[in-house]
Amino acid sequence: MQRIVIGAQLRRLREAHGISAEEAGYAIRGSQSKISRLELGRIGFKERDVADLLTLYGVTDEGEREALLELARQANAPAWWHQYSDVMPAWLETYIGLEEASNFVRSVESRYIPDILQTGTYARSLAVLEPTDFSLDDAQRQTEFTLRRQQLLQGGSPPLMWFLLDEAVLCRLVGGLDVMRDQLQHLTEACALPNITIQIIPTSTPRHENGPFTLLRFSDQSLSDIVFIEHSNSGLYLDRPSDVDWYVRQFNSLAIKALKPTASLELIADRAEHLDTR
Repeated sequence: MQRIVIGAQLRRLREAHGISAEEAGYAIRGSQSKISRLELGRIGFKERDVADLLTLYGVTDEGEREALLELARQANAPAWWHQYSDVMPAWLETYIGLEEASNFVRSVESRYIPDILQTGTYARSLAVLEPTDFSLDDAQRQTEFTLRRQQLLQGGSPPLMWFLLDEAVLCRLVGGLDVMRDQLQHLTEACALPNITIQIIPTSTPRHENGPFTLLRFSDQSLSDIVFIEHSNSGLYLDRPSDVDWYVRQFNSLAIKALKPTASLELIADRAEHLDTR
């Protein structure tokens, strides 16, 4: 979040002085692409680069300069998820930071139960489905990482989370009947949390198959919404207003077609109760 805040402030300063991203990149011995990544908070900040950009943007007040430089130092400190870098793909690191910083998360999922809502046994069952070079120890570490992410829901101000799940997610057997039954029961308990909304999209619902995606919103109004699209071995981040608006419309359209939260809860509970007969 600190990287995002610093990047947004640097972008505002650059635009206020009519300086192009290419000119800013030249000033720090980099490229226009590097400035873009810095302003989006997607890479760490070198203190020297921040100092040079502040000079370029005419920030001469020592107090203002030091405040931003101190934020840059703090932003470079390792976050909790770095200890799981051995089992976490590098491209996911940005998403975890954004998830931690968000105050409203909207997600469409058609494959599995979202990580943030998984039980330990469900998460471990998924982890062992990784390629053959993923050991049992790696699977256990992956499970620990998934459960650690869920502490986000236990804080004093957890983000609002709204999930649209394909009905197929409830039917896809992961880890056996007992694992799935516990997982579905866990979903029903999650529905009772005041900050979580779950809607099921019936398999009979006509829709364009756009794949899973997540919309993240932040309390800082100067930060744009971000769309995250997870692929099998990479992640795509979109923040152009036109792209974000398109995905917002897709989400809203699916939310209208999906079962209401109460009906969704009833369906999940029914699937849990009659799992072995389906």
